[in-house]
Amino acid sequence: MTTNANTPAAAAGTFQLGDITVNRMGYGAMRITGHGIWGPPKDPENALAVLRRAVELGVNLIDTADAYGPYINEEQIAEALYPYPEGLLIATKGGMTRSGPNQWRNDGRPEHLRQACEGSLRRLKVERIDLYQFHWPDPRVPFEDSVGELARLREEGKIRHVGLSNVSVEQLRTAQKIVPIVSVQNRYNISDRASEDVLQVCEQENIGFLPWAPLMGRNNRLESIARAHNATPNQVMLAWLLWRSPVILPIPGTSSIKHLEENVAAASLKISDSEFESLRG
Repeated sequence: MTTNANTPAAAAGTFQLGDITVNRMGYGAMRITGHGIWGPPKDPENALAVLRRAVELGVNLIDTADAYGPYINEEQIAEALYPYPEGLLIATKGGMTRSGPNQWRNDGRPEHLRQACEGSLRRLKVERIDLYQFHWPDPRVPFEDSVGELARLREEGKIRHVGLSNVSVEQLRTAQKIVPIVSVQNRYNISDRASEDVLQVCEQENIGFLPWAPLMGRNNRLESIARAHNATPNQVMLAWLLWRSPVILPIPGTSSIKHLEENVAAASLKISDSEFESLRG
């Protein structure tokens, strides 16, 4: 799959992650695992169908992590899409471990990150991961040690590009001194903009910003703007993110084909300056 300008996901334009061009509307695959992001889903075939439909709609950035399932999400992606279409970027993450539903624990030890990366390579059936993201800084491990291991994996050819997740501006700047950073994935939406300073640095450095939880939060103007555009509130929230910055790459997640199609359709929704400001609050 090459970047096709005629697909719904391409309506918002493209962004360059390192040397890889992606459509700005992506897909977060986490929700197609079981309850609590643990174990397999109730309907495994539906999960595979959602992934395939995403690609049909022109999505060429799919976000996952070894902790989703754990491991199951990466296996689902390989089962549904391997051999991968040309131009499809699968971004995965390492640095979290699981002990049960909705239970997450940081592990930024270099030896764990190496093991996690090599496991992702096997499950995704690739020789090199196009975008590998450090899932969450571990307060028990020097941040430089964790990022340094990703730099070594990149030098060894196991990682093409390095990204970060859940980081501060200081951590981003520290990582940039160790290895080129092409993306940051932090929580960001209409009502939670605590990472505004990180987004600003990403704009200055032309680093892709992947907002997680993009569909959380509400605004008292959301419903009326959605009605004015014959759109859903979720579509307006995604359009707001796309409008907010050219470096933002939304990756809304869902286990429903219907909702997937609605989310991707938001790539073509244009809101006005005044609507954007009223939602910004």
